[in-house]
Amino acid sequence: MRIRKNAVITAVGGYVPDTVLSNHDLEHMVDTNNEWIISRTGIKERRIVNDPEIATSDMATFALKVLMEEGNVNPDEIDCVIVSTSTPDYVMVSTGSMVCEKAGLKNAWGIDTNAACSGFLYALTLGASMIESGRCKKVVVIGADKNSAIVNYTDRNTCILFGDGAGAVLLEQTEEPVGLMDSFFRTDGSGKENLIVTAGGSRFPASQSTLDDKLHYVRQDGRVVFKAAIQGMTDTCNEVLKSNDLVSSQIDYLIPHQANLRIIQSVGEYLGLSAEQVKVNIDRYGNTTAATIPLCLWDFKDDFKYGDKMILTAFGAGFSWGATYLKWGTLRNRQTTG
Repeated sequence: MRIRKNAVITAVGGYVPDTVLSNHDLEHMVDTNNEWIISRTGIKERRIVNDPEIATSDMATFALKVLMEEGNVNPDEIDCVIVSTSTPDYVMVSTGSMVCEKAGLKNAWGIDTNAACSGFLYALTLGASMIESGRCKKVVVIGADKNSAIVNYTDRNTCILFGDGAGAVLLEQTEEPVGLMDSFFRTDGSGKENLIVTAGGSRFPASQSTLDDKLHYVRQDGRVVFKAAIQGMTDTCNEVLKSNDLVSSQIDYLIPHQANLRIIQSVGEYLGLSAEQVKVNIDRYGNTTAATIPLCLWDFKDDFKYGDKMILTAFGAGFSWGATYLKWGTLRNRQTTG
């Protein structure tokens, strides 16, 4: 009988900036208040890059270096780095290539993916495919976004939501019954106008007009996104359960994209999971876009046991959404060699 070879997470890392932007700080910037923000989003504070010299590639590199140190990972053994981001350092030159250079990865190649808030899950599946096929032995998948670079801090509808951060995982091959088991993804381009940065690409290149009209900032229709996110995340979680002959009572943890606490709670309730089973850190970080899920894995790694069944789910611009079924493995530690 052929043994299935899975891609398993063996190390994690994370980074958030030191500067805290609290709800009380925002009260002095826009017409809002702490109580309203918490009741509507669950966010109490977010981390913001306060150094113009730090870009997305730097945050991604910081997270990767934490991963390598805590997992005792030899940088020369890493084969590939996939960075999921909506805020690359440059339009041309991949963030992944800069991360390889900054982290001293001499034998790795780097690429970017962009599926906004769903990007980490999409990149995770791509990385897993390379591990499962045997093309690569060690693949790093990073979700990183410097959202403060695309947020208009005079727009109270968006500036309260987003923060900066990066999270990273290492994928390796295993013949044990753990790792990435399945994924179910969907996209709907008709939803693009509801969550978008309009200018800066080939459709609307930068011009004085796009600057004057503030088209380089993120904008969204919150009501449309809210409803679509609950529906999309719930549906794809159920699809993953169905295709793997599982029921929600068999799931140990839900690791959801951290966009809005009410969305997170709704998805958890629809799946019949307790509050303790749904991992949440949006109160401290806000929405870090592609970084939310890997930051959750980093924050709560000590809670997870070998064989724990998890569903990771996200919804983002595109529209893009999906869910991944994961069985937790064993993390490398500082004493591990190889």
